[in-house]
Parts: sequence; structure tokens; C-alpha cells
Amino acid sequence: MSRSKKKKKWSIYRKITVSLASILGLFILIAGSYAGFLHHKAMSAVHKIAASEYYSPQQREAAETVPEAESEDVTEDDMKPMTILLAGTDNRDGSGGTMNTDVMMLVTLNPATKSASLLSIPRDLKITPPGGSSHKANYFYAHNYIQDRATAMTETKKFFSDLFHIPIDYMVLINFDGFRQAIDAVGGVDVNVDMEMHYIDTADGTHIDLNKGFQHLDGQKTLDFVRYRKSNDGSSPSSDFDRNKRQQEVLNQMLDKLTSLNGIGQWGNILDIVGDNVKTDIPEKRLKRWLLNFNKMKPDATNLLTVEGDWKSPFVYWNKEELDQAMEKLYATLDMKPKKYNLGRYMGLYTKSKQK
Repeated sequence: MSRSKKKKKWSIYRKITVSLASILGLFILIAGSYAGFLHHKAMSAVHKIAASEYYSPQQREAAETVPEAESEDVTEDDMKPMTILLAGTDNRDGSGGTMNTDVMMLVTLNPATKSASLLSIPRDLKITPPGGSSHKANYFYAHNYIQDRATAMTETKKFFSDLFHIPIDYMVLINFDGFRQAIDAVGGVDVNVDMEMHYIDTADGTHIDLNKGFQHLDGQKTLDFVRYRKSNDGSSPSSDFDRNKRQQEVLNQMLDKLTSLNGIGQWGNILDIVGDNVKTDIPEKRLKRWLLNFNKMKPDATNLLTVEGDWKSPFVYWNKEELDQAMEKLYATLDMKPKKYNLGRYMGLYTKSKQK
């Protein structure tokens, strides 16, 4: 091969190599920029979520005195067991903008043992505060919000902490409309609708119309799928256990979509949705640490606890024996010794032998 041909061939190889290196470098640059973009989005979402207007005076003072340098790594306090009161509020079009909590859950998390337990509280559970009248469980946050938005989370946490005899550290509010938007953002989900679901409530704009079978659901229909309780005539009832299974199915599929190559491009939109529809009194600096150290904080498994409920209009009554068992598991996650309190004093409970 002549010198000129070798030189020409080498020149081609060099151009190809340089081109490939340039493309790879450009890709890394774009990926790095996008990662920075997502980091910025995530921090912006955290700022929106950690709504300082919901802080108690003590929390506000603590948040202001935490040095910024501590925000990168989890602290010893971050790894301690904690309890979070998770509530879903319904601000959809047609709901009247009510702040009633359609879903409430007690979540105990122990980062050190990588364990978590979750107990769903029926929205219609009968609760009779000392010296007060009976209300459904979904009443109390809305009542506190109307009284004083700034102290609504603090007062609600204190109320349910006293009710269940368990320390509640934080409260998280999720707007149902944000759930709908998030499902749409990942392109919907494919689920097996396990039963006929037909229910209409003109008071809050609910119109559930799902037929049994495997199908693709958009955000609104997925929300109907996980919320369905029973038809208008009382037939085709859905238990808390069934709803928990549906919620788990949907959440697992969402996580799969978000961690897939096709889902990565949706993270920016998802973070915007989360920032606009989730509020909490968890201090912003602590929330940032948890996000940046997600693998250290996330549980390996979540124990979903169910308590049998009996509907006696207009309230739901819990089975006392099952509630006691569920509370023991919540205490275990928190490394607390089981407490023998008479929870039936303020909650609507029944035993196998006698309805209260």
C-alpha cells in the first residue's frame, strides 16, 4: 500500500474516531446537563413540597438553625424510626374543593432496619373525641385546616398521635389530581380490573365505570380503579385488602415505567407534578438529605396491615382484635414495646362477640 493511501486510510480512521469521540462527548455533556436539570427540578420540587407555612414554630426554628453543610449526608437523627401520617385530599373538579382526607395511612419507617409498616385508616371510621361529638376520620384535617391552615398539620398529627398512642413525626398531603396527572405523564398503566366497577356520586363528581378484564387505563380511570369501594346499590363491594392490592399493582408499574429508558424522559414532568401536588411539614433540608440518600432510606419491604371493618351507616367500625395486632406490628417497626391501651374508648370498634 502506498504512503499516500496509508495516510488517507489513517485520516479516515482518525476522522471516524474523532467523530465517535465527539458524539460520545456530546452525549455525556447532554446526559450530564440533563442530570443537572433533573437535580435542579428535584430540589425545586423539594422546596415546594416542604411547605414552610405548615411548620410548627418549633419546626421552623429547628429548620433555620440546621447548617447548610449538613444537607448532603444522612444524619444519626435521619436513621431513627419515624411515623408519618399520609393523607390524600380530593381537590378534583366537581369535588367542591373540599379538604376532607379521602385516604389516610399511618406509615412507620425504620431506615436502620430497612423496614416499614403501613396501616390504612378508613375514611368513615367513627371517632369520638373526648367531650366532643362523633365524626368520620376524614373530618379532622379539614376541620383543623378551616380553623388555621398554619397549624392544621400539627393539630392533626397531635390528634391522631393521641388517638393511636403512637408518636407521629410528620404529615404528608397528596392531592388526588396529582396522582391522575402522574399516571398520564407515564402514558397510563395496564391492569387487570378484578371486578365490575360502577359508581356515581354527583356530590363530588365521581363517575366510576370500569368493566372487568385486562385493559389500559389513563390517569382518571386509574384513580377510579384504586378508589373503588362499592356500587350505588351496595353490590360488588371492594375490601381494603383488594384496594391495597390494586394500589400496590399501580405503584409498582409506575416505578417500572420511571426506571425504564422510556420513562427517564418523563422525570422532569413528574417532578413538577409532585412539587405542585404534595405538601409536607418535613423540613426542606431533611427532605433533601433523604432524596440524595434514597438507597439508604428506602425500606426493603413494606408490611401492609389490614383491619376488618364493619359498615353501620354512617360509620365504619373496626375489629378490635385485629387493630391490636396491627398496632403491635407498627410498634415493632419503631422498636417500641407493645402498649396495652383501650383504643375503643374513642374509636368505633367491635369484637367478634359484641358490636360496639
